[in-house]
Amino acid sequence: MAPRADSPRLVLLFSGKRKSGKDFVTDELRSRLGTDVCAVLRLSGPLKEQYAKEHGLDFQRLLDASSYKESFRQDMIRWGEEKRKADPGFFCRKIVEGVPQPVWLVSDTRRESDIHWFQASFGDVTQLVRVVASEESRRQRGWVFTAGVDDAESECGLDHIGAFDWIIENHGEDQKLEQQLGKLVDFIHSKLQPSVCEDGAGGN
Repeated sequence: MAPRADSPRLVLLFSGKRKSGKDFVTDELRSRLGTDVCAVLRLSGPLKEQYAKEHGLDFQRLLDASSYKESFRQDMIRWGEEKRKADPGFFCRKIVEGVPQPVWLVSDTRRESDIHWFQASFGDVTQLVRVVASEESRRQRGWVFTAGVDDAESECGLDHIGAFDWIIENHGEDQKLEQQLGKLVDFIHSKLQPSVCEDGAGGN
């Protein structure tokens, strides 16, 4: 499917376990590409906002990595699943509304329905990025296994997918991570180059 005229040039869907470093990686990429070129989109944003509205909670406190958010995490997961079952594209549509940048980094892709929605909407400009980290690295960042969270679809829904376009290893080795990010940045820049048809270089 060809992208629409107002579509992004590239959509990267990031997934990974809790404390694997998805937010860190996407924030690093945005800082290197610039906010005029790159937007970080978080599916959890509209989910938390709508959940807060319906339950009379503090939306801002649900956004940070606090015990406040953790106390509602399992119920948010359940509530979010119900919303997705009724409308699989509910949260996806909300985060892409009015985004002008040509590169979109979706930092918290968790389910196949999310991937299918972006692929159906934006076609070949959509690529999948998996951020992986060892359990030891994740523990050092504060991860503790939580039943009902770490074994739920929100954490495990993409475990069986083997066809990721990119795999970023984030085990705490700065040099290796730097090399991987450099390759991804170069790829993104290549997608931003004007085509022959766009720049008119193919004319007689």
